[in-house]
Amino acid sequence: MERTLVKDLKSGKVLLQGWVYEIRNLAKLKFVLLRDRTGIVQCIAKDSELISKVSGLSLESAVEIVGKVKSAKVKAEFVRDDIEIEIESLKVVSDAEKLPIHVNEKNEKPASFQSRLDYRFLDIRKPKIHAIFKIQATMMSAFREFMEKQGGLEVIFPSIIGSSSEGGTELYKLKYFDKDAYLSQSCQLYKQMIACSLEKVFAVFTTWRAEKHNTPRHLNEARQFDYEQGFADEFVVMDILAKTVQYIIKKINEKNKTELEILGIKLKTPKTKYMTFAEANALLKKNKIATETKDLTTEGEKKLGELFPDTIVFVHDWPISGKPFYIMPKENKLSHGFDAVYQGMEIASGGQRVHIPAILEKQLKERGLNPKDFKTYIDSFRFGAPPHAGWGLGLERLTMLILGLENIREAVLFPRDRTRLTP
Repeated sequence: MERTLVKDLKSGKVLLQGWVYEIRNLAKLKFVLLRDRTGIVQCIAKDSELISKVSGLSLESAVEIVGKVKSAKVKAEFVRDDIEIEIESLKVVSDAEKLPIHVNEKNEKPASFQSRLDYRFLDIRKPKIHAIFKIQATMMSAFREFMEKQGGLEVIFPSIIGSSSEGGTELYKLKYFDKDAYLSQSCQLYKQMIACSLEKVFAVFTTWRAEKHNTPRHLNEARQFDYEQGFADEFVVMDILAKTVQYIIKKINEKNKTELEILGIKLKTPKTKYMTFAEANALLKKNKIATETKDLTTEGEKKLGELFPDTIVFVHDWPISGKPFYIMPKENKLSHGFDAVYQGMEIASGGQRVHIPAILEKQLKERGLNPKDFKTYIDSFRFGAPPHAGWGLGLERLTMLILGLENIREAVLFPRDRTRLTP
């Protein structure tokens, strides 16, 4: 007999495989709530032998159940409410030992966040946690779908580099045979070089940043949606970014109705708003929020989210002093750089890049960097490199904001921060 998933149960005799989520007693009956990757269904044991087997089960044991689908009205959180299974046979595939954290927390004190991360392989079995990562999987596939529709080419960039990608950010240093090397902070330099030849490229890239922060919004290892386009300025790619996020949310609403219901979330497609850095600062001052001369404060981002809910706010014409060496400068000490703020937090940074070697060399020197360390990168713009622009969009941060998570670590299966290197 072939296995049937919980979501596909309709009628007849079926074979189920999954985990024991809960055991219930009612007079002369016992109930098993069986969970597989698609949902939970109530199963009933009626005869004495099956009741005895159910009594001996431990929570989260892997089991096989053969039974008949019956119509029913079931009242239980996360459980199918239209059917139940009358058990004919039950087989224990693998016994579960005493659980270090509870998967079903209905009658239990929730584990601490750190304990949950210690036992992430069990934590992920919870319907709400599982839902987060099913939605995140949709986000990744939707990003790729949209990029391909735009004519983008997915490419793979190296994670080991010979010099800093962005200058000031702390680097993880390592030995590469007899040379010093680093884990990449971003694929920025590489995607520029390739976009100047292939025009539209994208990647899902892992970044490493050795910054000694410990906040609910930062990670030391994170994933980015990266995009770069030749023959483009910052306004072209800001439009692409807005449409990317809108497409991702559209796909989540289409594919993850069950998961959104489990999490109690209703997603709205975001609008867009454009303002200069000067305009943003003036608006924040008007709302009595402290500002900085070359960056938005955390409070400032939060206030923009309050003033423009469900809106991607593009802050452009950024001071050049607040942007990396590869952002194209413009008059009045401004730049072609931008940040995108959504739900009160920066989700992406980007802009038009420098494609003129002399300007690159000048900006590297101004930031205390040696152009010789970037020779290959600079040389790539000597052979017909067009103006180009792009952005990097944080996957975990976008997941956190879309789903209203309190800590970005909730959006990572195995987070890496200052104190966590396992599991």
